[in-house]
Amino acid sequence: MCSDVVIRAEGVGKCYQIYARPRDRLLQMLARGRRQYFQEFWALRELSFEVRRGEVVGLIGSNGSGKSTLLQLLCGTLNQTIGSVEVFGRVAALLELGAGFNPEYTGRENVYLCASLYGLSHEQIGDRFDRIAEFADIGEFIDQPVKIYSSGMFVRLAFAIIAHVDADILVIDEALAVGDVFFVQKCMRFLRAFAKTGTLFFVSHDIAAVVGLCSRVMLLKAGQLIRMGDPKDVSSFYLAQMNAGRTSLRAPESNPAGGDAPPSPGDEGFDADTGHEFGSGKSRIDSVRLEDESGRHIAAVSGGERVRLVISAVVLRDYERPLMGFLVKDRLGQSVFGANTYGMSDASLEMAVARTRVVASFDFNWPTLASGDYSVCVSSAEGDPVAHEHHHWANDAVIVRCQPSVHCAGIFDVPMVNVCMDVDDNAARSTQQ
Repeated sequence: MCSDVVIRAEGVGKCYQIYARPRDRLLQMLARGRRQYFQEFWALRELSFEVRRGEVVGLIGSNGSGKSTLLQLLCGTLNQTIGSVEVFGRVAALLELGAGFNPEYTGRENVYLCASLYGLSHEQIGDRFDRIAEFADIGEFIDQPVKIYSSGMFVRLAFAIIAHVDADILVIDEALAVGDVFFVQKCMRFLRAFAKTGTLFFVSHDIAAVVGLCSRVMLLKAGQLIRMGDPKDVSSFYLAQMNAGRTSLRAPESNPAGGDAPPSPGDEGFDADTGHEFGSGKSRIDSVRLEDESGRHIAAVSGGERVRLVISAVVLRDYERPLMGFLVKDRLGQSVFGANTYGMSDASLEMAVARTRVVASFDFNWPTLASGDYSVCVSSAEGDPVAHEHHHWANDAVIVRCQPSVHCAGIFDVPMVNVCMDVDDNAARSTQQ
């Protein structure tokens, strides 16, 4: 076995027995296998993967896909029905809110209780208690029963504990969704530092956090491992599957820019196998162009210059309230900025008619972004920004190279109106005195 492997799963499956009536449990026990009074529900099926030391693995999927079940198997709180799970090292987990806490105990007492379950002695917990309390930052509530805690206070204390038990593997399941922004930032700094030496399993519906933090991502669907690999690619595929919904994913054979008849209802849709594009198929974007003020095509910007993004779509079937927009993402797939035509007086149409073309243009000053390549995702949709249906969404429609003339300390540079620095003589004299 490779010494770098800290988690190995081979053919793992978890089956639950579902009984329609309480008395069926007794009948099943009395039947002794001669008859089955339950239905099988497989929460996980045939999962096989390896995780190596130092990896940050994201776990994504819709509700009911088996994410929590898999984490419980890794933590040892559940046993698999078939297959094998090997975990090498101490695992610390933050799963269900308040799990492992005694509601009648105070926060201080629960620190000693939970930390002891991770193998720490009473003396070791005492040596680390002040650091745990400081990290949690719940003040005098540390000596109050946790049954009066808010959800945010639960998370603060639970995270503070697992951050100080010398774990080799951390498992975090959506816990940071209820924390305030200051505590979440503190946790993210800790997780990035931890990832340099430890292994992290991170579950979140926040795709930007998954892409920004993880080195690999696993996608579960109906208890099966659908895809595992690059965070940006897997996340794009997941979002495409979510938005495609019940739409057929078979690409139309006819050329949407030609004179062929619009596809029949059964032929609508796009190939979402790679997550590159998806939608209902009522329209198809066939041209995306970034231009300078003279109308010339450009592929690189420095920042601050006026540009025009032109998106053209062929309408294949009638639909109301056409909406077009774009979203610029960095190399990790994190959204940087975007816009759409909704609410714009010069970009308002009541109807998109089949066999016509809808063209949207966006004039703006390109912001000064950090050096690198950025992708432009575009969409032809129907409705408004809150309630809408994508008819054609295309990832990476245009790649733009940003070469700023100034240094960007973050994602983008903000032009300063005025910057000054001076010496406060009065403060200097008072310090000397």
